[in-house]
Amino acid sequence: MQEEFHAVSESPLLRLFQRKDAKGHAYIDARQFAAGERLRADYERAHLSGRVVSAYAPSAGSGGRHWHMSDNAIENLTHGTLEARRRVQAAFAAVGPELSGMLYQVCCLAAGFEAAEAALALPVRSGKAILALGLTRLARHYGLITPHKPRSREVIAHWAMDDYRPRIPPAQS
Repeated sequence: MQEEFHAVSESPLLRLFQRKDAKGHAYIDARQFAAGERLRADYERAHLSGRVVSAYAPSAGSGGRHWHMSDNAIENLTHGTLEARRRVQAAFAAVGPELSGMLYQVCCLAAGFEAAEAALALPVRSGKAILALGLTRLARHYGLITPHKPRSREVIAHWAMDDYRPRIPPAQS
């Protein structure tokens, strides 16, 4: 529990969730924050990040021969790890390639906006907007935001939401 709190406290999303803009609103809402943290947790459970360790002992059962060791340790992964990988892949597929890069940089790698923008070759100061769009789509994928369902799928009457009513100004004489 302490490790989980420590990881959440280091999250770039927590800073966006706690910081307020000029109007006093958080940069991301609770559903976006929850979606980003869920993606981060699945990414960590999936063991997709590179490990930095040194092991000088030969692997168990290797007999010291390099051809007995496997470069691909997929056989040693648990069912939970494989399921977490499937969930991460499904989340990125639902978000799409245009927004998943920013989610990967910020949620999974804990990169700052400047580093993420540079890595993705994005315009300066566009990271927050792209991240907010990606987190909204991710929250919709996780079921934290209900998807919009138009009343009728046969005919498109207007481009706006179902409860939208245009404001018609009074006629000037």
